[in-house]
Amino acid sequence: MTPQQQIFEQIKKHQRIIIHRHQRPDPDAIGSQIGLAAIIHASFPMKTVLCVGKQVSGLAWIGEMDIADDDDYDDALVIVTDTANPPRVDDNRYTHGQTLIKIDHHPNDDPYGDLMWVVPSASSSSEMVYDFYHQFKKELTITPKAAKALYTGIVGDTGRFLYPATTPHTLRVAASLMATGFDVTAVNQKLDSIALPVARLSAYVYENLDITEDGAASVCLTAEVLEKFDLKDAGTAGVVPLPGKINTVICWAIFVAQKDGSFRVRLRSKGPTINELAKQHDGGGHALASGAKAKDMDEVKQIRAELAALATAYQKDEKE
Repeated sequence: MTPQQQIFEQIKKHQRIIIHRHQRPDPDAIGSQIGLAAIIHASFPMKTVLCVGKQVSGLAWIGEMDIADDDDYDDALVIVTDTANPPRVDDNRYTHGQTLIKIDHHPNDDPYGDLMWVVPSASSSSEMVYDFYHQFKKELTITPKAAKALYTGIVGDTGRFLYPATTPHTLRVAASLMATGFDVTAVNQKLDSIALPVARLSAYVYENLDITEDGAASVCLTAEVLEKFDLKDAGTAGVVPLPGKINTVICWAIFVAQKDGSFRVRLRSKGPTINELAKQHDGGGHALASGAKAKDMDEVKQIRAELAALATAYQKDEKE
């Protein structure tokens, strides 16, 4: 049997299903989690389906988390969506169920679970969840709630269909989801809107962006900067794509201060492969979109230098 068939058999087998996703969730993490839960619940109303993880107020409009007791994990099927490695799973009880399944679109550098379905070429985990539904649509039901969540995840992870992972299949999936009748315009406007503090931070990012001659850009959002704009780490997600809008920038890093003095590093690229750099700094991800950590300003400087070297090598290869 294929991984999808094995997963479907496990869903039919278990009465209680608990779905996890990664910490600091983005729209795809919550979209794939909520979308899968809504499909299972609509298809098997007698089953208990719970979504767990920290509730993020800014993404509660996609779907809200459930409260799961420790006893709920007894004999439960646990599914983790959109999470490449175990340390990133939100709520460490994900190992307490009877069976563990990983559904993800990141490179499978850190395998885990009793069953894995990993498709790195997929635009998003939400696209994968739709494909799962479509494969078994004679027995599964999709609702506007599920479609809204999955569409949101796809739009979020493709950068409004701007990123290279967007394929003709991605657009066909989006069209099929739109046809279920949820308010697509409202979702698009919600994803496109930003709070006033983020708008002001955006101006700061552009004003303070350091760009090398070969197109490596970076900006450091220190604790003082975050306090000035009354923002926490989660509120900085909206500025991550901004450097890429500059035509001379080919790769970039956003460093965000954490409470312990370290920095969260968001890496993006239009060409150079950056996930290997991320792995060298306690991170990982896609070839053009990754995350890492810097323990102090010295490591911030090191990552900046390594990113600049990647940009230089890429530009040299392009000219040859």
